Amino acid sequence: MSSQDRVGMFVEQWRRERPDLDPSPMAVIGRMRRVSDEFTRELIENYRRFGLGEGEFDVLCALRRAGAPFALSQGDIAAHTVVTAGATSKRVDRLEATGLVTRSQRTDDARGRIVELTPEGRALIDDAYPAHLQLENQLLSPLDDTERRHLEALLRKLVRD
Repeated sequence: MSSQDRVGMFVEQWRRERPDLDPSPMAVIGRMRRVSDEFTRELIENYRRFGLGEGEFDVLCALRRAGAPFALSQGDIAAHTVVTAGATSKRVDRLEATGLVTRSQRTDDARGRIVELTPEGRALIDDAYPAHLQLENQLLSPLDDTERRHLEALLRKLVRD
């Protein structure tokens, strides 16, 4: 069997050196990690074009897809972006400092804060999100529509949330 990539070469080497073990999971997990790392690098580069980091992009997306009035509690943002409350607070701090969101007290909870997109924040995410989708389509371009649906179904089986 000839390897077409580095992961394939590693699998072949393990098969040769430890024929008593089955390295086939490595063929899947290793490639998933490499794809994830490569895609993440490209996505982060795209976020930077809009002056955003990955976390800030995630917060703006959560607020925008929430619909009018484009506001969520910090706890809801943390849940939508799957990060800690502390990380969410830091992301919101950065977005607030650049005028992309505002923060206000909740009327029903003195400890809670509501984060809302500003018009500038909404305009930015309305520009950045289509560029994000275009890049995602480009990254998946080696796959046809049937392959994408099949891959999505397989990955859904592996997601643990």
